[in-house]
Amino acid sequence: MEYFRIVLDLFFGLFGLLIITKILGKTQITQITAFDFVSALVLGELVGNAAFDDKIGIFQIIFSILVWGILIYLIELVTQKVRVTRALLEGKPTIVIHKGKIIREHLRKNKLDINQLQHLLRSKGIFSIREAEYAILETDGSISVLKKSLYEPPTRQDYQMESRLVRLPITLVSDGELILENLKESGFTEPWLMEEIRKHGVNSYKELLIAEWREDEGLHVQRL
Repeated sequence: MEYFRIVLDLFFGLFGLLIITKILGKTQITQITAFDFVSALVLGELVGNAAFDDKIGIFQIIFSILVWGILIYLIELVTQKVRVTRALLEGKPTIVIHKGKIIREHLRKNKLDINQLQHLLRSKGIFSIREAEYAILETDGSISVLKKSLYEPPTRQDYQMESRLVRLPITLVSDGELILENLKESGFTEPWLMEEIRKHGVNSYKELLIAEWREDEGLHVQRL
């Protein structure tokens, strides 16, 4: 009976956390600021501690998650409406490289050393500090970099070439399953898709790992 209660508590706790996370938005799982990290940690602790305390029931777990979720939601509203609170609760971006020069004071304030800075730059494909004109340490701990013009790849504009329309690829089949909403959104039908995949020697969706359509290149398929 005790094990059943733990399973039940965890089940309702999990779905409660998923609902709260959906309501609060994707910043709870991406772009983690210090405030987001603390809020996610507390939510997890509420469920974890409650699951193994036989004096706490399902309703207490749901109530705790609901109260904490409301508090976080209200704070998020405050940061949206009152600009001055954002720096306190979410932090603010910091320039760590300015006109090609590392600002040591800003590194020190953010507890960042040169090796960590180099690691962040390499994650952006920059293997030499001399390539960076500006670098900004974001509130989630990632870095945004503007390269020096010498190291920027040439663009179509540089070559005075005509611009091309950028087209988004659409996944029509994934892991052997037809994605019907994508098919309808792209204006195609199942008979059309079957005809197209047969041209690639495939007789069923279940044989495909992926089928992707792009207007300028047609259908790309890969078998399982």
